[in-house]
Amino acid sequence: MIALTSALLVSSTALATVQHTFRYVATPGLKSVSVAGEFNSWNNTQHPLKLGADGRTWTATVPLTPGAYQYKFVEDGTRWILDPSNPKKKPDGQGNTNSYLVILPDDFAVNPASDSDGVVTRSVLAHRNVAPDLNYDRGRLTLRMSHRPGDVRSVNLLVNGRSVAPLKLLTENEVVATMSASIPWDRKTPLRYAFEIRDGQRTLTFGPLGLTSADSRNAFELEPKNFSPIEVPKWVERTVFYQIFPDRFRNGSKTNDPETKTPWNGAPTWWNRFGGDAVGVEKSLPYLQALGVNGMYLNPVMAAPSNHRYDPVDFYRIDPEFGTTSEFVKMTETLDNGGVKVVLDQIFDHVGITFAPFADVLKYQEKSRYRNWFFIKEYPVTVRQNPPYEAWYGYESMPKVNLMNPEVQDYLLESVDYWMSRAKLSGWRLDVANEVPHEFWRIFRPYVKQRNPDAWIVGEVWSDARVWLQGDQWDASMNYPFRNAVLGYVAKGTKKPSHFMSMLMDVYNWYVPQISRNQLNLLSSHDTSRFITEAGDNPLLAALGATVQFTWPGAPSVYYGEEIGMTGGNDPANRAAMQWDRVRADNRLLRHYQLLSRLRTQSETLASGEPVVLTQFDDANVATFGRQAANDFVTVALNRSTRPFEGVIQLPRSEASKSFLCAISGRTFSADGQAQLRIKLDPLSSLVAFRATPTNVRLVETARAVLTTPLPETQS
Repeated sequence: MIALTSALLVSSTALATVQHTFRYVATPGLKSVSVAGEFNSWNNTQHPLKLGADGRTWTATVPLTPGAYQYKFVEDGTRWILDPSNPKKKPDGQGNTNSYLVILPDDFAVNPASDSDGVVTRSVLAHRNVAPDLNYDRGRLTLRMSHRPGDVRSVNLLVNGRSVAPLKLLTENEVVATMSASIPWDRKTPLRYAFEIRDGQRTLTFGPLGLTSADSRNAFELEPKNFSPIEVPKWVERTVFYQIFPDRFRNGSKTNDPETKTPWNGAPTWWNRFGGDAVGVEKSLPYLQALGVNGMYLNPVMAAPSNHRYDPVDFYRIDPEFGTTSEFVKMTETLDNGGVKVVLDQIFDHVGITFAPFADVLKYQEKSRYRNWFFIKEYPVTVRQNPPYEAWYGYESMPKVNLMNPEVQDYLLESVDYWMSRAKLSGWRLDVANEVPHEFWRIFRPYVKQRNPDAWIVGEVWSDARVWLQGDQWDASMNYPFRNAVLGYVAKGTKKPSHFMSMLMDVYNWYVPQISRNQLNLLSSHDTSRFITEAGDNPLLAALGATVQFTWPGAPSVYYGEEIGMTGGNDPANRAAMQWDRVRADNRLLRHYQLLSRLRTQSETLASGEPVVLTQFDDANVATFGRQAANDFVTVALNRSTRPFEGVIQLPRSEASKSFLCAISGRTFSADGQAQLRIKLDPLSSLVAFRATPTNVRLVETARAVLTTPLPETQS
């Protein structure tokens, strides 16, 4: 019998890497070429290419696990280039594209995929006895298994030798199809489980021993006493976050204004300052409460030379232009007491050039006691283009720190303790977290959780974050793939409803449900153009995008000013000062956000319900989905068309003959005895229809009352 406490078991005969050669032909004169992509966390130094004898062709052979990858070549450490020899491309979510590569296992070429030939391709046949393949959430045990697409007829879950549930398809790409089954479990009863695969006339058992005929030993043993499920802070599910770029939100104190200050309505640049501060954020609590948010994601506030403060020089000091330590602490306490939890942005990957240890290296060179705090390539160390030290994205102003140096770890971790013991902080947002060694996050997580088990840890990564969300590093990631899906369907109108829903469900199924409910779902951020700008400055499309954001699993994150229709392209245009004059009772977009916030924070079903894909109307450009809880259901419909829509949605059988109340329009609808719901939608509008129980009717009435509630006085 196989104990779950043993080393990670991957039931697969291969899962072998494939040696792939990257080739880049360039004009002569380059000093270096590397390849960076999803396979190396976009590290532009990990895989350098070697120059061939012709002086133009650069190559590197990289072992890659079968799968799909985005990548680019990097010239001289700074210029990121698409692969000119590869026509396949994918959008990166920032308005750009990456080259796209699919690596197939060697045995895919031996036999074609077939569910009737009795031959099962073994290379990608896998189950791992850790999350996400093995997960416990809200009383149910979910098990996943992967196989080659189109290669098996059916898979059943075997528990204690009996077939208990069929596996259903979750996701599928060019390399693997992932299936899952869920069963109730009391976390007390030991289980032995395996997977029964049918291919044509042949039936095989798949377990720790691989593929076998009927074999009682071929099963995983799940001992409750040795099982630790992934646990994340539950408060996040019911939270609506508001992201604030500190210098641009509100100037509450003139005493800390920068020497050179741009007028509040001036144009943002990469270098100018507007004077936003801690006192201004604290004074804005009534506005945040009126908006309905109950969480704040605050961009960096530590001492730094730039306006964005992503180049910190002192991790123990608040930037004087933002305020004093006492003002910052008071701000966090006021917000927390007012029902708004604070999550602070921090950088653990790099620092600014006036950071004291780096300044010491510049002064004393090889003799500096801090030389091993950084990645020095050569001496003398000077600040220049193509610096002689590793720097974030090659920017000489941001030298990377050596996080495997115990002294560096102590300095950074103690700074976390310093602020958690003084300020009222509920979590940490980790900047460029995908570029930090996994080993550091495995130290960081228990350090934070020992101080506050309910503290939230959310990392920045722009793509699939599964390797960080296994329960040993982060609680969540910034969900840019979610943003990509909403951009494509709502803002750009380039994705059909069926494709849009497929994208949303794929991203949801990357993670275990409790992680997906913890994700930070954003439409805009300080690193992207604003969603309404991507949508052609159309407030109706902005409202439609917000409906998706507030009704899909994951915590919505509103970028300051997004709720009032602030526009702006890429940095620095997306970082304009908050336009307080737009906070008016007749701002319909603002009222829409207020309504959605109330619904999201008050509805258990919207906060924690499972997503259900409903009927898609590709020809009419209408997408629908539901959120299902144990005894409740919410129907969501989105009309991306400029025409009115009337149609019938097929709901789950449990909704037969149920009545629904739309929180946006106030209209009522009724499902017939076959659980079919006829709806009507205006052009570019949405429906959020709650099952009309007494509790939900009160919830909707209370939420809609905010539409006529006076707004608090606001001034910059």
